[in-house]
Amino acid sequence: MRDVQMKRVPHRQLVAPAATALFAAAICLISPAGAQTFSSSYTSTAPKDCRTIGKPGENGSVAQVCPGKAELVVVVSEDDLRQTVSVGPSRAAAAKEPAAETWFAPFNSTANTVEWRAVDGKPFAIIQRWMISDSEQPDKTGTPVSKPMLAVTRLPPGPVCHVAYIDGQANRNANELARQAADEFARDFKCGKDEVKVIGERGRAVDMAKPR
Repeated sequence: MRDVQMKRVPHRQLVAPAATALFAAAICLISPAGAQTFSSSYTSTAPKDCRTIGKPGENGSVAQVCPGKAELVVVVSEDDLRQTVSVGPSRAAAAKEPAAETWFAPFNSTANTVEWRAVDGKPFAIIQRWMISDSEQPDKTGTPVSKPMLAVTRLPPGPVCHVAYIDGQANRNANELARQAADEFARDFKCGKDEVKVIGERGRAVDMAKPR
C-alpha cells in the first residue's frame, strides 16, 4: 500500500479564516446609528424663566425669549390666543424660521417644558406638548376641551420647522413615539418640501392641527 503524505498546515492558517469571519460578523452588527448616543435634556418656557419682549397688544400678543441648549434660545410668541414656538441663536434669527410662522387654526397653548433631543451631546430637535382647543366638543359648561399633541421640531443647522405630530390622547406611548420620530426624521427633514408626519394613531388634536 502506498503511503499517503499529508501536508502540514501551519496553525495560524487554520485560525485566520475563523477569526476573519468573526471580525466580519462583528462589523456587520455595528451600524452608524448604533454607534451614536441619543439623549434628552430639558429646559423651561415658564414666564418666570424667560424674558418678556414688548408689551401685550390688543389681541394679547407677546413674546417670551427663553434659554435653551447649545447657545440657542426658544421664542414663544402669542397672538389672539394662539402660540408659535421657534428656536435660533437669537430672537431675531428665530423669528425668521419657518416654525415662527406655523400657526394652528384653533386656540392653542404650549406646556412649559421643552425636551431637547441630542445625539452625542448635540441637540438636533425639540419636543413640546401643545394643547389644542376643541370648540366642537365642549365640556358640560360649554367650555372647549383642550386636546394634547406633541410636536417635533428640527433644529439648526438648516431651517427650524415642524417635523412630526403625535396625538397625546390616542397614543399612550406618545413621548416614546415623539423621540423615535425625532431620532429618525428630524435631521434629514427638508422644511418646505417634506410633509409633516403624523406618527402613531390619529386623534382629535392631530386632526385639528393638521388636515387629512
